[in-house]
Formats: sequence, structure tokens, C-alpha cells
Amino acid sequence: MLGQYYETSAPVKAARSESSRSTSTVPAYVVSTGKDLLPRAASSALSARSESLPVRTLDDVRLQVAQETTIRAINKKEVIDGVQIGVILSTNSTSDPGSFIRLIAESLTSHPLLHSFLFIIADTTQSVPPKPTTLLVVGSAPDLVQRGSLLTSSKFVGRIVSSATEDPKVWSALIQDLGVSTYDDAALWDVVRKAARQPIDPLLPPPGSRSIAQILSDARAKLQRITPMQAYRELTGENHGVLDAPTFLVDIRPQAQRAKHGGIRGSLVIERNVLEWRLDPRSDARLTVADRYDIRVIVFCQEGYTSSLAAYSLQKLGLLNATDVIGGFEAWRLVGLPIDTTQGTEAEERSLVSRAGSVV
Repeated sequence: MLGQYYETSAPVKAARSESSRSTSTVPAYVVSTGKDLLPRAASSALSARSESLPVRTLDDVRLQVAQETTIRAINKKEVIDGVQIGVILSTNSTSDPGSFIRLIAESLTSHPLLHSFLFIIADTTQSVPPKPTTLLVVGSAPDLVQRGSLLTSSKFVGRIVSSATEDPKVWSALIQDLGVSTYDDAALWDVVRKAARQPIDPLLPPPGSRSIAQILSDARAKLQRITPMQAYRELTGENHGVLDAPTFLVDIRPQAQRAKHGGIRGSLVIERNVLEWRLDPRSDARLTVADRYDIRVIVFCQEGYTSSLAAYSLQKLGLLNATDVIGGFEAWRLVGLPIDTTQGTEAEERSLVSRAGSVV
């Protein structure tokens, strides 16, 4: 037991017997600590060192936890266009809401491994009933933080109670019910991923985009387009059974164009905005004639542009015999095929595109 004294072993006793003739550095007694026998001087030194150690406070512990949380977040980070991103959700509950995640934010901004970065740090709802919690958008540059804050406000529309820009590199908000839904974590990751992407030149087309001319060209490459005369012969049976499937001429023009320019008697009028629903054999809104996939649908519009895109759309539904009329209704009229002019009496006027000679 600590404080008890024990006699030393024989060598120590021999040393004691010599103490009358010379000064000895060997202790005459030792102190028991319960496990080992320590010299009294060593025990005193250990006690002195223990007393000199600083006492850790709760704030010290919270700071250490914040730093460890920062390290874990950095280890799990993603990199988008050179920007390090991450999301940290805390369940910390203190009398000062938001104080712990601010410690994490300070640790992030001062960490030597982070240069270009964007992180969202937030307290999740723990109280009953739920109370708004703090959310921080922290970044290395003001533009990153601005994009992150705008996307957060849009993503959580109706749930942001208040917000403020505390610093150009820190945006804070009070948010309702954060963490109640599993959607929230994925939504926050979506925010930092999108906000981290480098802005593109607004005058340059985005990668993967296509012009309408390219889209039209790609659609026509899938079609076997026919002239107005070829279409007429197919409809009247003068093609001598080249294609024995039921054949329909479909007018997809809006009512205003039909009233202005006239129409073709016997054509099936289906305006463009409902075309797929009316002719898809799988659609509940289909027409009675659209009960099979081998029907021959010949689409025409006013000048042969919209009809190409429409016919290709029908092919993607499985109507592989769909095609369109080159030049549309205007070309049909110009070759002298029968038209119905009673639908409109307004003077005909071709568009600028047609007058430029771009009708194919």
C-alpha cells in the first residue's frame, strides 16, 4: 500500500552497514505503489509531474473532436474540377446551437491540406419538437460559397428560415428538419458537386450539346424521306403494293397554319404536341388505327422541318415505317397535288427559311 515502508534486501543492508564509513546514494527505504517498489525520490518526481499537467476543459475536448471530424471529412472528400468538396452532418447537442460546427469550420479553413475547397457543415435535428438548426457553407473563395448558398436555398426551398453572409467565405442559414429525411444528405452532396464545377463560357456550347441543324440532320439520316408525288402514289395505291401495310397521311400543323394555308383532304390531323400519344400502340390515349407497329405513317408539316423530327420520334416508338414529306405542305401544293383551300382564305406567305432556299 502506498506510504508503507519495507525493509530492503541483503545488498541494501550491506550498503547500510557501510554508511558509517562513507556517504551512500543507495536509499535505505523504498515506497510501495501497490505494484512496484519505487524509490521515495522517484515517487515524489512523478507526483510533481502529475501536478504540473494542465487540466483539460470541456472546450478542449470539443476542439479536439472538431479537429478529428475535420480529418475524417478530408479523408472522405471528393474532387470536382480541382475543388475539394465534402459534407459534414453533426448530431452535436449543446446549449449553444451551431457552436460545434463553427469549430469544424475554423478547423477546415486553417487546415494546410485544403486549398481550393467547398464544404457544407450542418447540425441535424435532434429536438422534439424539431427546431431549426444551423447550416454553414464554407469555401476557399467567395464565388464557390455564393454558388453553394444559392443552390442550397433552391434545393431546400421552403425550409430555410433565415440566412446571412457572415464572411465572404462563410454563409450560414437556419434550416428546418435537416436530417429527418434520408434525401437531405444526398441533396447536400448534389449541391457541393454542382457548385464546385467551373463555370463555362456562356457563349460556347456546353459539351455534348447539338445545334438544331445537327439534330435535324441526325433525324433525317434515320428516315427514308419521300417526295410529295411518292407520298400521293402510296396513298392512292399506285405504288403497286410496294408496302402493303395500312398507310396514313398525318398533318401535324397547328390550327392557325391550316386555317391560313389550307389542308389536304383525307389527311389525319394530329397536332405535334399529342402525336406520340395518339400513335403509340402502347398508349392509353392512342387512336383506334394505331393498333400495330407496321403501319405506314407519312407525316407532313408546312415546310418539312418539324415533320422530320416528328417522324423520327415515331420511329423511336417502334413505328419503323414512319417517314415525312420533303418540303411539306408547301411542296405538295407547288407540284399541283390536290389541296383543300376552304380551310383558310388568307394569302399564303412562305417563311424566311423557305425563301432562302433551304427547303430540302
